[in-house]
Amino acid sequence: MLEPLIRANNLEKRYRVGGSVVRAICEVSLAVDSGEYVAVIGRSGSGKSTLMSFLGLLETPDGGQYVLKGLEVANLDRNRRAALRCREIGFVFQMASLLARSSALENVELPLAYAGISRGERRRKAQNALDRVGLSHRLDHWPHQLSGGEQQRVAIARAIVNEPALILADEPTGAVDSKTADGILSLFEDLNRCDRTIIIVTHAPDVARRARRCVTLNDGYLVEDSGARPASRSRSAVRAGEAHELS
Repeated sequence: MLEPLIRANNLEKRYRVGGSVVRAICEVSLAVDSGEYVAVIGRSGSGKSTLMSFLGLLETPDGGQYVLKGLEVANLDRNRRAALRCREIGFVFQMASLLARSSALENVELPLAYAGISRGERRRKAQNALDRVGLSHRLDHWPHQLSGGEQQRVAIARAIVNEPALILADEPTGAVDSKTADGILSLFEDLNRCDRTIIIVTHAPDVARRARRCVTLNDGYLVEDSGARPASRSRSAVRAGEAHELS
């Protein structure tokens, strides 16, 4: 069996709130193969965003192991995490968060500038990415001249312009209407058919159903995984079940 793109073992995260300790993530284990499209679902406070922060190298766990493309990354220093994040991970958030005084093309070029790519090459790659999301006719438009759906497509182009190994999307349809959301999800499906690996975090079951695999978190535990590799039930799910039985 090939090594998965992502392998997380027994990830833990604790936060101190006043005099109490809150466990945001509890012994979560997860493997994702290259080319998968996975939805991470759960209600507010279930640990979805914390897990995405780990997978996106935005935060380090208090315990456990995280392997990305065969490299143990959980405890890399800040600079090495930033370099790996720039090279291997693309992000799409609920809000497009585009630079207001930059064109669509310039917004998409930004990750390439951080990566030290030459100006001409940046422009070529950014144009290709915008064409990929159907916005080749909007290259020179400012964000305020774009609809909400178009802004989110620019954000998706920005996420894929470096051809990352992994695209992480956190509630990417949460700020748009249902018709625009359908278009965005169709774009993710199209990208996945081209072997892009996508993990989408959502609280909406209808969004999760569009993915090929669904992982459910509850109170920090991974309680269900519709596409896990053949294995025994995860320790996280067992602990969550025991906790439920005792409550």
